[in-house]
Amino acid sequence: MRLLLACTFLLICAASADAATRGTARQRSACTDDAYKFCERYVPDEAAVESCLKANFGGLSRACKAQIRGAAAGRKRGRH
Repeated sequence: MRLLLACTFLLICAASADAATRGTARQRSACTDDAYKFCERYVPDEAAVESCLKANFGGLSRACKAQIRGAAAGRKRGRH
């Protein structure tokens, strides 16, 4: 029983950590088209897509640029 609870706990922690690395629903909504336009070869690697979007910042939609700027500002303030 303890083993089952420990395994369940570890799976929940792993799922939470994975979800925390993803963008918010608003970020995904704003940047999905740009991600496929500029960074399709990196999908589904979210870290690589994020780097690719930043590298192509000048060509991104206004909405996606705003989300990237907002995420960067949040990190500077200590939020994730």
